[in-house]
Amino acid sequence: MNETILIIDFGSQVTQLIARRVREAGVYSEIVPFQKAEEGLERLKPKGVILSGGPASVTDPDSPRAPERLFDMGLPVLGICYGQQTMVVQLGGSVEGSDHQEFGRAFLDVVDDCLLFEGVWAKGDREQVWMSHGDRVIELPPGFRVVGRSEGAPMAAIADDERRFYGLQFHPEVVHTPQGARLIANFAHHVCGCSDSWTMAAFRETRIREIREQVGDGRVICGLSGGVDSSVVAVLLHEAIGDRLTCVFVDTGLMRLNEAEEVVSLFRDHYNIPLIHRDASDLFLGALEGVTDPEAKRKIIGRLFIDVFEEEARQVGDARFLAQGTLYPDVIESVSFTGGPSVTIKSHHNVGGLPERMKLKLVEPLRELFKDEVRALGRELGLPEAFVGRHPFPGPGLAIRIPGEVTRAKADILRKADAIFLEEIRLAGLYDSIWQAFAVLLPVKTVGVMGDARTYDHVCALRAVTSVDGMTADSYPFDHAFLSRVATRIINEVRGINRVVYDVTSKPPGTIEWE
Repeated sequence: MNETILIIDFGSQVTQLIARRVREAGVYSEIVPFQKAEEGLERLKPKGVILSGGPASVTDPDSPRAPERLFDMGLPVLGICYGQQTMVVQLGGSVEGSDHQEFGRAFLDVVDDCLLFEGVWAKGDREQVWMSHGDRVIELPPGFRVVGRSEGAPMAAIADDERRFYGLQFHPEVVHTPQGARLIANFAHHVCGCSDSWTMAAFRETRIREIREQVGDGRVICGLSGGVDSSVVAVLLHEAIGDRLTCVFVDTGLMRLNEAEEVVSLFRDHYNIPLIHRDASDLFLGALEGVTDPEAKRKIIGRLFIDVFEEEARQVGDARFLAQGTLYPDVIESVSFTGGPSVTIKSHHNVGGLPERMKLKLVEPLRELFKDEVRALGRELGLPEAFVGRHPFPGPGLAIRIPGEVTRAKADILRKADAIFLEEIRLAGLYDSIWQAFAVLLPVKTVGVMGDARTYDHVCALRAVTSVDGMTADSYPFDHAFLSRVATRIINEVRGINRVVYDVTSKPPGTIEWE
């Protein structure tokens, strides 16, 4: 990973998209908050830097800045929106607030050629872009020239080819700028000189080497949940260190239907990975009795999981490392770059934590990957598609899909309804088109008539969303016939449910789970 593009984040909601566009071009990228930009420059030694957008106004004297030395390092720099504005101010230009704000679709007139545009846009072109700004550049720093204008931003694209500095007032990372991905790829390849050699095969070999270097001759414990992330971690580690890996699978009683059997069969029987399987369902369900607050449930499950995991881990004896399936969105959202509420929002992704008493060092080989990249790595490792393509499942399991008190009876009802929903999605050939689908047992009961009898039973809600990386989501547009078929099956086959509804809400950046 010697060829890296560093992205300095100033708080934009779409910074992750910049990283994705760079990686889609075959170049490795990482995001660091502006407060840690110096550390990122030292650690990664990037071949180029992108400054993201952000909510601050550069006219505020307390607004964030890029490291001053960045512009003397000889590195190519691309500033986007706020990133353009702070670069301009730091290099001697001027920015002002404008009465002519631009939010949404706009058109850029390309008034000159530059290295960034080469092969994508040419002088005289008129291109659709996506704007989101109130401030605008009014005076260029020495060495810059205007290469693009819009109605509200006369200096919407600027260039200094000699120093390879570029600034864009619009957002090339979003799909609403149709040629934006090509511009970012151009920056990575044409301006920074990076090759397109970052592949999953290369990542696999690099990670295996790094795991061996980190672990040495030590033993590793891996918390295996059966989800995509922990499954990929387990197989990657097993390839790197063999039987010095032991997986611990804790069955909380809150898993999907037949999931425990599938996990044990794949990892113990197929891969022959040392596996400890602990059925702790009575313990977890007993502790949740009478608890209705969602955060309280998460904390109970997290605490018990750590207790059970630690108890089983003692069987390994001399283990010095703990492997986790932490992903890049978890890392990004767990570090509140701009003081936001992301740690609270993401609490269900990290229900436990690592107690100091365990004295284990973390191994997190996936922490630079997005979910779809983890799936690609899983396929590279030869994991069965049933595991690689499995929809995400939250750490607390069905507990956050049962608002209100969690009981064994409710969990059994929900497991059956959820299995029917997923089975029908697979039969319709829709499973791979959906990011996550699941059933929820609502904390209400309704009166209904089934046959000649009156019933008073639970309401089941169904949710299915589309997403690329789990950061945002839209509801999946099932047709009425499909939903009618699923509802009929659930009501007929699951005793305890007499009504089914479908949730059509979408989610902004953050969690796409129910609670």
